Amino acid sequence: MSLVERVDAAIDTALVNRIVGCVVLIRQNGKEIYARAAGFADREAKLAMRRDAIFRLASVTKPIVATATLRMCELGLLSLEDQVTKYFPWFTPRMGDGNAPTILIRHLLTHTSGITYDVTSDVAAGMSGPIISLEENLRRITKMPLKFMPGQGWAYGMSIDVLGGVIAAINGSSLEAVLAKYVCEPLGMVDTHFHVTNTRRLAIPYADGNPPKRMGEPEVLQDDFGSVKFSPERIFNRDAPQSGGAGMAGTADDVMKVLDGYVAAHPLLKPETIANALANQIGKISRGPQDPGKGFNFIGAVTTDRKLAQTPCPNGTVDWGGSWGLNWFIDPINRFTVLTCTNTAFEGCMGPFREDIRDAVYG
Repeated sequence: MSLVERVDAAIDTALVNRIVGCVVLIRQNGKEIYARAAGFADREAKLAMRRDAIFRLASVTKPIVATATLRMCELGLLSLEDQVTKYFPWFTPRMGDGNAPTILIRHLLTHTSGITYDVTSDVAAGMSGPIISLEENLRRITKMPLKFMPGQGWAYGMSIDVLGGVIAAINGSSLEAVLAKYVCEPLGMVDTHFHVTNTRRLAIPYADGNPPKRMGEPEVLQDDFGSVKFSPERIFNRDAPQSGGAGMAGTADDVMKVLDGYVAAHPLLKPETIANALANQIGKISRGPQDPGKGFNFIGAVTTDRKLAQTPCPNGTVDWGGSWGLNWFIDPINRFTVLTCTNTAFEGCMGPFREDIRDAVYG
């Protein structure tokens, strides 16, 4: 079977009872080799998925913010070694012993800051939470204890929300405006915003089930680490804090413009910036038993031991996803960029479907 036939088969199998709809894009050497929209954007209305469907991006927002940050570093607007307090003197979260250690921009990019997603309900974690200003949200994060000394551990969390606040402050604008200036407008990402440009193209979100169920407002789902609260209506509220970690919506083609630049010639970043961005930035720091054989760089997890990671992808492959049902990986060796956008959580993000697509690519 060809790559196209294998990926088609993986999608068709998942559409039976695991996902509702999807857009899958694959590029190699900067050229599109696969594109398909399948299933339903709205199952109950029998509205077919289309390639220009708009998805809630969740953590796929993170590489967009990271790319803007790296571009601003190239322009001399900030440094990876800057202290966060240079921009927010009040941002001084503490360890359990009361010590307030130094947090660098580098720590935020790599999730080695000690800031986690283990926050109280008065903090907006991106996909749900109170409707407050971004600054107020960050001030509330400072009240949460750090899990470890910055640079000495790894924990997924709200670091990129803080980073989004920093680059917005440097630009003297909203986060939306700074991302538009340095990433979205230069790349022609017309549908990627903290709001929805066309509600008729917005994919309806579904929760895992057999078959998947249409999400309520709100919807609480359980993953391997606990409960996750989803608010499908949040994307319509422009007063919600602009979460650099999870708040944007956009199309698959828009997201691909960011990701594929890390394999093809990037119109925004220098080759040396790309090489640094894709390299493991956390050394031998463990990311825990849930993701063996992988480190972390400036945009996602990076495979450092493919056998331990149990993946056909070569070492150096970068991957991550978004909890609403998205997943992506970049293989700089074979020069693949693979993006899977579904409207089904968590299957499209961390369920077997991501492995099915990956394995179909490599045959």
